[in-house]
Amino acid sequence: MLEIQTLASAAVEAALAGRNLNHVLADTWRNHPRLAPAQRATVQDLSFGVLRFFGLLNAVLKELLQKPVPDERLRALLLVALYQLQYTRAKAFAIVDYAVATTEALGKPAAKGLTNAVLRNFLRRRDALLTRVVSEETALFNHPVWWIDKTRAQYPEHWRAMLEVANKPPPMTVRVNLRRTTVEDYLRSLAAVEMQGRVLGGTAIMLAKPVPVLKLPGFVEGLVSVQDASAQCAVPLLALAPGLRVLDACSAPGGKTGHLLEAADVELLALDSDPERLKRVAENLSRLNLRADLRAADAAAPETWWDGQPFDRILIDAPCSGSGVVRRHPDIKWTRRPRDIAQFAGQQSRLLEALWPTLGLGGKLLYATCSVFREENHEQIAPFLSRHPDAQCLPLVNCNTTDGQIVPDDAHDGFFYALLAKS
Repeated sequence: MLEIQTLASAAVEAALAGRNLNHVLADTWRNHPRLAPAQRATVQDLSFGVLRFFGLLNAVLKELLQKPVPDERLRALLLVALYQLQYTRAKAFAIVDYAVATTEALGKPAAKGLTNAVLRNFLRRRDALLTRVVSEETALFNHPVWWIDKTRAQYPEHWRAMLEVANKPPPMTVRVNLRRTTVEDYLRSLAAVEMQGRVLGGTAIMLAKPVPVLKLPGFVEGLVSVQDASAQCAVPLLALAPGLRVLDACSAPGGKTGHLLEAADVELLALDSDPERLKRVAENLSRLNLRADLRAADAAAPETWWDGQPFDRILIDAPCSGSGVVRRHPDIKWTRRPRDIAQFAGQQSRLLEALWPTLGLGGKLLYATCSVFREENHEQIAPFLSRHPDAQCLPLVNCNTTDGQIVPDDAHDGFFYALLAKS
């Protein structure tokens, strides 16, 4: 447990400093290749758990300290140990003992007494501390105040449920590749290896219990891909047909890119501004045995990549706050700032304006975000329609939404779609 606490606290410290938690963990696995799968899983669980419940844990830690801890790694270690004491089944005495030893391993032997006192004080005063801190909304809902206020204002009927579901572990949903199998046959493949799943609609099957992707029947062979049910709505909305010229404007990591090519034999150009992220798209297509024209380019600057031939379909899976997928990325809650929403909105507006001229007459453009904030969604589309009389907003069919906004629930991430036709 000593190494596990050390690695988890390092990951938490890096994430709270602004680094992407998934990137941090990927670096951790590279730097510690001898970690067993169970150890990796525990490090991931602890680091994700601390960030999922950081509002509560941080409030408790403040109550337990007479003054702030100046060392961020020690602070992260105390948060990890508090998470273990509150949310895991590990023995309390072992957690405390290992945390004290880890404090010394971090080069802070003088702080061993502080670590011991803080954690044992929590065990003695747990009920009273938890009752006291949940009077603060940040501790109660485990979101920053600005995020709580924005969600409450924009979703007066759903805000509490949205915040609560964002603190739950996400479901694992797969997309069945209809080029290779059927939903019914894949359900039988799951049953054959004692896995259970239920159909959410279309090609989406939600597993009863998440598993490592390599344990999924047929994953390596391209029979399925991991993709949330909300994200799977995109491609059916575009009503693809063989031979259409299609642009996937912000393609990485390639989930929707693969889905586009599974749906029809289209002529696909997939862009991403980051060459490294574009490698992920290539890896996904290789596993699925599919091909597209992949280019590292800024979609908002068509003059650098467009050949002047209009597209029949355009998918803009726009960069966004990620507020609809925060249960998959709990670090987002604590690293985003209110000003970030305006920056994303500006980027989204530039993409829409730049790509609309590349769409052919009668073509369709699907604007998508994994956000729940109106500034990135409805407030992007309404002004765009007012500026472009040749744009018509089409109804969404079989998409779990009436106004374009998919509100996150136990089976779906938060997503937004707007389907625009050029007439």
